[in-house]
Amino acid sequence: MRVLLALCMMALLSACDGNRVYEDIKDFDERQWMATEKPSFEFIVDDVNARYNLYSDIRNSVSYPYSRFFYTYYLQDSSGTNLQKKLMTQYFFDAKTGEPFGKSGIGDLYDHRFLLLKGYQFKEKGTYRIVFEQFMRMETLPGMVAVGLRVEKSVAGETVNTY
Repeated sequence: MRVLLALCMMALLSACDGNRVYEDIKDFDERQWMATEKPSFEFIVDDVNARYNLYSDIRNSVSYPYSRFFYTYYLQDSSGTNLQKKLMTQYFFDAKTGEPFGKSGIGDLYDHRFLLLKGYQFKEKGTYRIVFEQFMRMETLPGMVAVGLRVEKSVAGETVNTY
C-alpha cells in the first residue's frame, strides 16, 4: 500500500512540471563562490519549433554581504560559440531595510529564480551550455550557496516563473 501511494505521489508531482526540459543546481564549497569557478550546465534541445524560457536559480545565505549580485551568463552552442552573453544585476536584499528577497528555505537560506531568456527559439537541435560567472570583483564571494539552471518550454500567454 505504501509503495502504491509513493508511486502515485511521484506521478502527480512530475505531472505538475510538464514544461520542464532541464533543471540542475550546483553547490559551492563552504558557501562561497570563487571567482575562478564558472559553473556550467549542458542541456539538449530537440524541438526547434518550440520557444524556451531559461532561468538562473541562485541560493544565498543571509551572510551574503551585499544587497545586489552581479553575474554574467553565456549561452553556448555545442561548438562553444557564444550565442548570448549578458551581465545581470539582481537584488537579494532590500537596500533600505535589509529584508531578504526570494523564497525562504531552510534556516538562513533564500532561493531566487531570475529570468535569463523568455521565449527563446533555438535554431538547431543539439546540446547547449549555460556558463555562469560571478562578477562581484571579489576573489571569494561569501554567502553564495548554489547556482542552477532551469530550461522550460514557453507557453503562449504565460507569466514567467520567478521568485
